[in-house]
Amino acid sequence: MNSSSTRVRRPRKIGLQAAFLPIFLAAVAITYTPASKAGATFKIDDTKWISIGAGLRTSFNATEGGAPNPGKWSNDFNLDNIRLYINAQIHKYLKLEFNTDCQTCNDGGEVRVLDAIGKIEYDPMINLWIGRMLVPAERREMNGPFFSAVYDIFRTGTPFEPADFSLTIRSNGTSAGSFGRDDGATLWGGFFENRFQYALGFFRGLRNGANQDDNILYAQRFAYNFLNVEKNPGYYTSGTYYGVGGDILTVAVSNQYQEDGAGTRADPGNFRGTAVDVLYEQNLAEGDAGVITVNGEYKNYGISGYGMASRLAGGGFAMFEGNAFDVSAMYLIPEKVWIGQFQPYVRYVQVMPIDSTDRNNWEAGVNYVIDGHNARISLLYNYSDMFSKGLNYSSAATGSHTSSVLLGVQLQI
Repeated sequence: MNSSSTRVRRPRKIGLQAAFLPIFLAAVAITYTPASKAGATFKIDDTKWISIGAGLRTSFNATEGGAPNPGKWSNDFNLDNIRLYINAQIHKYLKLEFNTDCQTCNDGGEVRVLDAIGKIEYDPMINLWIGRMLVPAERREMNGPFFSAVYDIFRTGTPFEPADFSLTIRSNGTSAGSFGRDDGATLWGGFFENRFQYALGFFRGLRNGANQDDNILYAQRFAYNFLNVEKNPGYYTSGTYYGVGGDILTVAVSNQYQEDGAGTRADPGNFRGTAVDVLYEQNLAEGDAGVITVNGEYKNYGISGYGMASRLAGGGFAMFEGNAFDVSAMYLIPEKVWIGQFQPYVRYVQVMPIDSTDRNNWEAGVNYVIDGHNARISLLYNYSDMFSKGLNYSSAATGSHTSSVLLGVQLQI
């Protein structure tokens, strides 16, 4: 995923429409005044508006033994994400969300559809989203990379959900979505002053392969806010609020199930993935003594009917089966240093597959928080055997612990 290639291209003629586009966008920007901190919002009339934003995550990573020559450290510069956010309202109750991402930036680079959601938002208690969207799951998935508390949340985290197991959406029995997204519908809302929040999703899930009956994937997430209520768009979440959200204690449980959602066409298996996650954030001495943030999640994944012989043979949709947990704790130092605040943290991840070797990750790092999730620099150290064992959950999986250092920059508006 870290290779790159350079091609020489001939100069391309610019047509009249292409030349006119920048002028048109500039005119729109002048006509409509930005009215939102999340990008720029352009008001069309009393009920219609459109907002535009963007997000970038780029990093440098050095891994022990990761170079082509044995024993040498790798030195990789990565474009992890480059996203374009577009949101719009066309009626009081009707909205639209369209986001893109360069999902294969480190292997050629292709900008693809990330989200394409039609929204019917009638009441805080009941709303409906349809299209391509996040499948309800544990907090890490709902945070996504930009709103997680740590930078390297996925590479060294707990096993992926079906919709996050593949980089691309395919219909050949090896994909159930991409980047945590899938095509379907989600009913979501909140009760008791939004303290109890729910999301009920229905999605395509695994396409073809083991799923010859076109069974759909069912996904649910239920969360309760014991202290301050978390405020996020839709059923999305955040891994930290840097103290501005007040004191938070939220406990959630999520579940996904698909009949014939794993395995091969000749040997299908039913997939079930259950998770529990907790976010605790405490402002000390009314914010004068910093902020403590603790994230924790536990997963239990099971597959029934998919035999070990088929798993060892490879192929198909070989989802993880077993238990895993991820715990992190961080402290936001209140004093500013230049334009930001330091936030040191520690993290531990344990993955315990059935019929395969355990693997874990020790992580220590520090975030330099300039503007919350909109501007942050992260430096971290990992000691892990996840790099060597990867997603191989068979009994043949082997690998040793290696060190890795990552410097990441995140910017969005």
